[in-house]
Amino acid sequence: MKRVIVGLSGGVDSSVAAYLLKEQGYEVIGLFMKNWHDDSVTISDECPWLDDSNDALLVAEKLGIPFQTVDLSEQYKERIVDYMFNEYEKGRTPNPDVLCNREIKFDVFLKIALSLGADYVATGHYCRKETIIEDGKEIHRLLAGKDQNKDQSYFLCQLSQEQLAKTLFPVGELLKPEVREIAAKQNLVTADKKDSQGLCFIGKVRLPEFLQQKLQPKEGDIIEIPSSEEMYLREIPNFSSKQEELEFLSTKYKYAVEYGKVVGKHQGAHYYTKGQRKGLAVGGTPEPLFVIETDVETNTIYTGQGKHHPGLYRKALFITNEELHWVRDDLKIEIDEELEVMARIRYRQPLEKAKLYQIDSGIYVVFENDQSAITEGQFVAWYQDDELIGSGVIS
Repeated sequence: MKRVIVGLSGGVDSSVAAYLLKEQGYEVIGLFMKNWHDDSVTISDECPWLDDSNDALLVAEKLGIPFQTVDLSEQYKERIVDYMFNEYEKGRTPNPDVLCNREIKFDVFLKIALSLGADYVATGHYCRKETIIEDGKEIHRLLAGKDQNKDQSYFLCQLSQEQLAKTLFPVGELLKPEVREIAAKQNLVTADKKDSQGLCFIGKVRLPEFLQQKLQPKEGDIIEIPSSEEMYLREIPNFSSKQEELEFLSTKYKYAVEYGKVVGKHQGAHYYTKGQRKGLAVGGTPEPLFVIETDVETNTIYTGQGKHHPGLYRKALFITNEELHWVRDDLKIEIDEELEVMARIRYRQPLEKAKLYQIDSGIYVVFENDQSAITEGQFVAWYQDDELIGSGVIS
């Protein structure tokens, strides 16, 4: 019997994952990760860790599997929270869920599991793993979950072959309603529990309050840029090289206060992100305002009216080599090579046709269609059919 340690989060997906593994004949142990102590910034009735750990314990008792809690809050603070503050300070928008998977669940947690004699760890993620043999070597493919509506492969876009080798995704072949049905049939306490939102394993966090612990509020101007601004009408020049064209397509617009008018005040540019609509508290415009750029140096937010404002759109983005990651090393491209892929720049975004171009300092991702709110610090992930093969941080 192979031993599997399941990250029991107190939700329905990981509960059913544990049940399925037990049914398949594995020796299953449940482990709950406590990642957070500060209740002052969590919306406590939304998803307190205490309720979650109690639910995880009840599930383990019902399934008759051993259960324990591990406190990873120190590592979580170091690797996730401090990183987030650092990124926000630089005016980038990090994705804590992708990081939590790479740094906590499939690193710190995985190492604890292996030290407890586990052969694998398992989670309740909606994705699938398939292992193939090429040239006598095992290659682990990370595939989208069968439930298109719940597919979570994007959140695992930074995993390595070593991590995938030790991982199982028992609910990846199921649809969400089937998972709930199994939980109800087994009388698991989590059967009807609603899905948790918010930072990985923290619960719902009030982001401004959370950031204010570290980043002090500072009043600045909200500037509205008209969609008729001249820079949006720029002509596409003749390029002397492919790289020059790629640079042009991926360069963002440079804004200055004099291009628009002051329409309001904000409490800190680092609290806002591109594409954001809520929280601006500026009324009286025919169409709602969207953030099109933030400048943390001058503490200015630039906005535009309506979701079709040209300032929101761009065709290409760049990833530096340091922040580039291939899940499938054997598929990575060399300098001057290109690759047709399907890609997304955020979770739940439908996949879009794109092309990768590798240069000496990094990789360009050029989309067939203009993309809204390409945001620095977020992850872009690319696929071939339903296999996620690589990702990177948008620079």
